[in-house]
Amino acid sequence: MTESAGNVTRLMPHGEDAVDGRRLRSERSRAQIVAAMRAVIEGGDMDPNVTSVARAAGVSIRTVFRHFEELDSLYRELNAQIEAEILPMVMTQFEARDWQGRACEVVTRRARIYERLMLFKSAAHARRFQSEYLMDAHRRFLIMERAALQAILPAEIQSNKALFAALEMVTGFQSWQRLRHDQNLAPEDAEAAVRLAVERLLGL
Repeated sequence: MTESAGNVTRLMPHGEDAVDGRRLRSERSRAQIVAAMRAVIEGGDMDPNVTSVARAAGVSIRTVFRHFEELDSLYRELNAQIEAEILPMVMTQFEARDWQGRACEVVTRRARIYERLMLFKSAAHARRFQSEYLMDAHRRFLIMERAALQAILPAEIQSNKALFAALEMVTGFQSWQRLRHDQNLAPEDAEAAVRLAVERLLGL
């Protein structure tokens, strides 16, 4: 292959184009597998396996294993993708200036975040007792939930262990999952229930 630039004609190595093509195909295949994993979970399969992911992606099981040595590595990449999506919601600044108003904003914010995360976290929850990575991710999530409350609540609320534990419980993902799945509430009704609990606990 040749390429002309002014009066200069230089040779382009065929191998370079081939390598770039293979890299692009590999990246597309990898992204396709991650998208398939997500689609399988969003389709209601809370315990996806390599076979179901390969079928949804339209690739062989061997191809899935070529990109992801184990299911945990696929969960890891999907988790990173979802975290990137919710990060703008997590990092949004509060509009309220007082902690009471921010506590109410937390309810709305978490309702949106948990609704986005619900299916993925439900699938991860079913597998975390078999996966060190997913168990660690679960613990990190709990730490982040607690830290977010500690960042807005005054010392007198945090020092009341029973009150803080109750607030942590009702605003946590497990409560949202119970309201949405077990009690079959619509998202707006689940948010209203959490808001009522927070307001009663804080005397707002």
